[in-house]
Amino acid sequence: MADPKEGMRPVVRFAPSPTGYLHVGGARTALFNFLFARHAGGTFILRIEDTDQKRYQAAALDEIFASLRWLGLDWDEGPEVGGPHGPYFQSQRTALYREHAERLLAAGVAYRCFCSEERLARLRQEQEQAKMANGLGYDRHCRALPAGDVERLLAAGAPHVVRLKVPDGRTVAFHDLIRGDIAYASAELDDLVLLKSDGFPTYHLANVVDDRLMGVTHVLRGDEWIASTPKHILIYEAFGWTPPVFAHMPVILAPDGGKLSKRRGAASVMDYQRAGFLSEALRNFLALLGWAPDLIHCNDWPTGLVPAYLKTLYSGDPFFKITIAWFPRTLKALLRPSRIPRKEIPRHRFRQSGPCPYTSGRVARSGPCRPPALSSLLRAR
Repeated sequence: MADPKEGMRPVVRFAPSPTGYLHVGGARTALFNFLFARHAGGTFILRIEDTDQKRYQAAALDEIFASLRWLGLDWDEGPEVGGPHGPYFQSQRTALYREHAERLLAAGVAYRCFCSEERLARLRQEQEQAKMANGLGYDRHCRALPAGDVERLLAAGAPHVVRLKVPDGRTVAFHDLIRGDIAYASAELDDLVLLKSDGFPTYHLANVVDDRLMGVTHVLRGDEWIASTPKHILIYEAFGWTPPVFAHMPVILAPDGGKLSKRRGAASVMDYQRAGFLSEALRNFLALLGWAPDLIHCNDWPTGLVPAYLKTLYSGDPFFKITIAWFPRTLKALLRPSRIPRKEIPRHRFRQSGPCPYTSGRVARSGPCRPPALSSLLRAR
């Protein structure tokens, strides 16, 4: 991952949805964004993506705030602290999204789609039965509707969505700071919905508009979002905007090998607090998750993590191959073994001799030691 351009102060964001608790995978993404901003004197924004009103949970929002603060990830802009780019709840920004959708319609790069849910369901069924080579996708039925028909349907109050006109014959390419060059053929992308029939934006439109208006320079997120990135780049192009820099991080896997999620093996951050874990232990575990430390080194939070984090991403090597600093004396002072369930503390082997960060003894080369007690529950790809 290359250094930010000289003089650039990065602006990053963490944008959770309050549809459930903050799990450790989301916390790890927030942690890396926080560290990136702190290293370069940039800005860490917290934005709440609450456009899914059916699944919105007020208690989940409170827990997201509490989880981030417990981990020491204080945001520079966002709910409860304010900032120049508010409001920071997407549900309070719907007028902005509608305005930007109208801009795309006026420019001729988007169109209104009046297809009913029943027609779309039939289309999907027909495509499945035909086993179409390019998979499922919208057939552009409304893309070339005459202007008179559109006006007549609008006057009748017909429900509709706004779709992006995905260009034909394009290769949508971008450079990922961790994974290198990635390209998609536009034929693999259907005309995605930007604005839903209820007037709320889809994730894709809201994400791009908010990142642009909030001045986000670097998007650090899980690699499950790679497939969405070409769609976002096309939206940026439709507006005539320059996309931010993208970096897609390996996701944490559940014990069964699937992606960790709220519905699949992911514990809430606050579950660990309630179980007696210290925030320092969980925070350092998440920072080190996925590799074995070669160095046993001590430093203070957060400056001790920042150089190792940047070394990992800036090296251009695979994400999990770079050494990262450990904090034996800090953790020895902070961790209280009596507060960690013994059965959850797996044995671990360090590659370098030195004092064990959890006991008063020393660790011989390749000797056993006991780190924070989460790797028995989670593992990283």
